[in-house]
Amino acid sequence: MSAVPASPASSGSPEPDRRELVDKLRIDRSAAGAAPRRSRIRNRAVATAVVAALLLAALLALFGRGEVPEVKTAVARAAGEMPADTSVLDASGYVVARRQATVSAKITGKVVEVLIEEGMHVDENAVMARLDDTEAKAQLDLARAQLDAARASLDVFTADEHQAERDFARQQALAAAKATSTQEEEQAGAARDTLRARVENAKEQIKVAEQSVDVAKVQLDNTEVRAPFAGVVVAKAAQPGEMISPISAGGGFTRTGIGTIVDMDSLEIEVDVNESFINRVSAGQPVQATLNAYPDWKIPGKVIAVVPTADRNKATIKVRVAIDVKDPRIVPEMGVRVAFLSTASPGSRTGVWVPNEAVVSPAGRPAVFVYEKGAVTRKDVTLGESTQADRQVTGGLAAGQHVVLSPPPSLENGAAVHATD
Repeated sequence: MSAVPASPASSGSPEPDRRELVDKLRIDRSAAGAAPRRSRIRNRAVATAVVAALLLAALLALFGRGEVPEVKTAVARAAGEMPADTSVLDASGYVVARRQATVSAKITGKVVEVLIEEGMHVDENAVMARLDDTEAKAQLDLARAQLDAARASLDVFTADEHQAERDFARQQALAAAKATSTQEEEQAGAARDTLRARVENAKEQIKVAEQSVDVAKVQLDNTEVRAPFAGVVVAKAAQPGEMISPISAGGGFTRTGIGTIVDMDSLEIEVDVNESFINRVSAGQPVQATLNAYPDWKIPGKVIAVVPTADRNKATIKVRVAIDVKDPRIVPEMGVRVAFLSTASPGSRTGVWVPNEAVVSPAGRPAVFVYEKGAVTRKDVTLGESTQADRQVTGGLAAGQHVVLSPPPSLENGAAVHATD
């Protein structure tokens, strides 16, 4: 009896393994379709969130996160409340001396003595230094000797003249008696006239000798260097043994001055004012000066003059200011701040005054923003005078109203704001 082959299902054939492999390779279309749907949903959600964020940012930028803008305000002051000494302009300058001199000798000579030191007060005509006077004294002695000789010659010629007068008178008497010749009479007269001329010449020589003595005295006096006016020595420029000359010797070894003195009573202030604001300054205008070294000390003064010329390089005009007080703390070349005060003209006592930064000029029309009950109102105003910090408003604004300082360009009429003083 022959054997019957076993069926694949019962014989443990590998067919079932191949079927499982095929099943694993088969695409599950239900899972593949679900993944793209989830991805599309997620992308839509992200896009929606981005759009919402952009809209929120735009709204915050447009409406300021719901907050009203914050502004500073100031109260409009009545003109009568403004102090008369309000500053209309501030400028910087320096203390200068109108009377200052570097003192030198009139002649060239060697310094033998210096009698000054920095900080010393000297009187007018006081001796500051002495030069070698040996040659000057010798010249003076020579001039005096020449004067003595001229005077001696005059004595001799005067005696000879007297004798000639007597001889001439004798010859005239003899000639009248016919006891002498006319020639002898004429010779006696000529001798007399000659001696008279010599006497006159001797007198002129004496005058010349006297002038020579005076010149020699001046030369001797020039060996002493004197102060031209009373003041304080601020610089000492020479020492004993050095050469000094009224002109530069060119070699650098000869001094041209003994020292520098300053008349402290001539101190004043020089200020360079921008030419755009020079219309705020006038002669006689009161000022208040503050030294950089003493910021708490207010020094009164007044404008002496506005120098009638401008500096084209700096676009400034020089202003001279007098100092009303004398004080040893004020010294030349000190830095100073000058406040030019208002002269309080009759027109400045009307209307109200507001800070300069409260006034705006859109389209060339001056206006202010008035704050009241959480909102602002734009009001056109009429302007008057101006100072360094304030502006006069003669129309359109009342005293006591609150005005916005430095209003932003975006501020509109009727806008809600939060005000701080």
